Amino acid sequence: MDGFFGSIGYFNAVIIFCALVFIHELGHYMVARWCGVRIEVFSIGFWKEIYGWTDKHGTRWKIGLIPLGGYVKMFGEHSIETAPDGTPDRVMSSEERAVSFSHKTLGQRAAIVAAGPAANFLFAAVVLALLFGGIGRPQDRPFAEYGIGEVREGSAAHAAGLKASDRILSVDGTALSNFEDLRQAVLGSDGRELLLAIDRAGARLDIAVAPDRAENAAGEPIYLLGVTRPLPEYVREAPHTALISGVVETGRMTWMTLSAVGEIISGSRSVDEMGGPVKIVQMSKEVGQIGWVSVITFMAILSINLGLLNLFPIPMLDGGHLLFYGIEAVRGRPLGERAQEYLMRFGLALLLMLMVFITVNDVLGVVT
Repeated sequence: MDGFFGSIGYFNAVIIFCALVFIHELGHYMVARWCGVRIEVFSIGFWKEIYGWTDKHGTRWKIGLIPLGGYVKMFGEHSIETAPDGTPDRVMSSEERAVSFSHKTLGQRAAIVAAGPAANFLFAAVVLALLFGGIGRPQDRPFAEYGIGEVREGSAAHAAGLKASDRILSVDGTALSNFEDLRQAVLGSDGRELLLAIDRAGARLDIAVAPDRAENAAGEPIYLLGVTRPLPEYVREAPHTALISGVVETGRMTWMTLSAVGEIISGSRSVDEMGGPVKIVQMSKEVGQIGWVSVITFMAILSINLGLLNLFPIPMLDGGHLLFYGIEAVRGRPLGERAQEYLMRFGLALLLMLMVFITVNDVLGVVT
């Protein structure tokens, strides 16, 4: 399985993204059907249909040529049908209004729209719960007791002869209590040679090593030894505990993502950390090479990000529609169609500019 996920390379990203889009759109579809709305199209991807079928309810399920999203087309998203020139054509019959999205209550419409992001969060919580209950939840091991986790091949530590499970007792005579102490000592070394006191299976060794020089995202020099923390221990949880842990971990990841976005907006965090299609492809390939557990965990993280993105109050996104419904609840009537049209155009322009910016940022990051 690990070899399979690593071998499919960039195709891995398409599989992951389409799966998460399907989960998102399925949320819309299921709640819409529950509310009695007729679904005309369920599409994964855009533009020309490359495969599809029509079910007994009249819904066209299809796959589009461009796998960059998806949509659920519901009957009656506008209360008045329009002719090709945009002028009113006819008013719906009572039978049509019964299965029309726009004729549902405000609460039902809001529930249908919110169901997409909710499905992404639920998917992440369930996936994490299954991992915690089946594989186990990673628990950090104390560095002072378990020593080095891995030594990266070709690194300064590898060249100096350090090995996994070596316990680094001190650096230049200064005792270490945790991995962070080691990290700070290496970062502050300015590349000079460090003398490490090592405990290797009870034998005391002194090893000299000069950290490798590298650069961070801002182009500033940093120094690396090439070792990792002790590999985590996986502790399996009972089903009910795993479910709670999955929900809690989903909440923690959501808060961390929101905090990171806030820091980027405030300028305290680099925009280079923002990722678009190119970065998703790159990261999908990397996690695929690590193994299937990493792929599934990555899917949970991406699902949370997809749910959050769609909740932003930008017209064209689910959050924008929910904003319109909130205004409707306060005013007692919806915004005018002209106002909604202008806001939708603004939202589309904003999303296109954001996509272009993120994609260019991704490409420059890969090139540099």
